Amino acid sequence: MALGWLVVVWTLLWGDITWANLVGGLLVGGAVLVFFPLPAVSFGGRLRPRALLAFAGRFVIELVNASLHIAWIAVQPGYRPRGAIIAVRLRIATDLNLALTAEAVSLVPGTLILEIDRDSGTLYLHVLDTHDRADLDVAREHALAVERRIVRAVGSNAELRRLDVTPPGRETRP
Repeated sequence: MALGWLVVVWTLLWGDITWANLVGGLLVGGAVLVFFPLPAVSFGGRLRPRALLAFAGRFVIELVNASLHIAWIAVQPGYRPRGAIIAVRLRIATDLNLALTAEAVSLVPGTLILEIDRDSGTLYLHVLDTHDRADLDVAREHALAVERRIVRAVGSNAELRRLDVTPPGRETRP
């Protein structure tokens, strides 16, 4: 599967579909996969369509609201928003959960993933337009809510139990 996508990208980069480009893509893609193997990502969860739909719907709502907020900031003359960097320790520190939560949080305007500490399961976020500590707490709770929705949509039963048992406030404060 990965080899196929690498061949497609190679062909698109050359801009022409020829036998030489396809063979070259196979050779280059094969070399990339041999010398730079992808780490194995295990998926022990199960797909829950209702929770996935709820996640997608909520994500679209947050995307629209954040876009409108950023647009409002952009059109205010002389307004300079303050940013902050916060650390959020996720409750489920699997590679898949870290990646999905980081992507979902980062795709919403106004937040950006700066770093991920894989060992501790911590996301370091840059948050735009923060005025006080309450705004930081809201941003932290938002990231944890995204994690909760993702785990409910694609997590295993054990991850769901850990999510419900983990006490709030485990995250790291700035």
